[in-house]
Amino acid sequence: MPEKPEVVTTAKKLKKHLLQRTIESAEVFHENIILSPSVSEWKEQIQNQKIYDIMTRGKWIVFDLGEKCLLVHLRMEGKFFYRDKNEPRGKHEHVIFTLDHDEELRFHDVRKFGKMVLLPKKEMETQKPLSELGLEFNDKKLTEAYLKEKIRKSNLPIKTVLLDQRIIAGIGNIYADEILFASGISPLKKASRLTKKNREDILTHTREILMEAIQEGGTTIRSYTSEEGVHGLFQQHLKVHGKQKEPCPLCGESIRKIEVGGRGTYYCPKCQK
Repeated sequence: MPEKPEVVTTAKKLKKHLLQRTIESAEVFHENIILSPSVSEWKEQIQNQKIYDIMTRGKWIVFDLGEKCLLVHLRMEGKFFYRDKNEPRGKHEHVIFTLDHDEELRFHDVRKFGKMVLLPKKEMETQKPLSELGLEFNDKKLTEAYLKEKIRKSNLPIKTVLLDQRIIAGIGNIYADEILFASGISPLKKASRLTKKNREDILTHTREILMEAIQEGGTTIRSYTSEEGVHGLFQQHLKVHGKQKEPCPLCGESIRKIEVGGRGTYYCPKCQK
């Protein structure tokens, strides 16, 4: 699933092409993608909406439409393609936005897990799904004290806690592994047992790793690309994720793969005791 760096990269690519463009209309070919309002209301309300900005919140892409905003979650394999208006619809193109200048923006999703929400912009942060999100990785309010308060009673493994979007928004499986490796913390360690230094290290490396990944255009995983033919380069910098049985770059011990909270987890048993 695309994580914060991949979502930021996708938003930047869309922004270059779509600012000040008008969505004349939209068609929906898989109704489960539209979370709210109803599909008929969504199609009616999206008509003639101008795109003023494109940003992100957690793993959601946010299209600023003036008085409204469109939220898009890519989930496992969602991506956007630009197409000529006369080009036949592809099998996996489930939402098609007709833009000005006879162009279409098509939401392509093989797994059909992607989601879209249209709501008044003034309600964006107070209504689900964004109201449930924790702080962004680069928010000044994301401090050691904040993290301590959020996890002080948690007996869950820290790997599971890092994936909880209600605490820090945008961290997913890949970056959680890389953050914990850089911090020298076992993914199995109970969150409530972290020391102050552990929490400080996690926040420091969260910011460093996510910023570097954004600069590299994210990590190309499975079918994720931010645009057709555009691949993220951060996979070249991964230290442990996907490196099962390869030597640890710090100590030479074999990287181990386990499951933590149902998620495949990579770590060095020597460096992350």
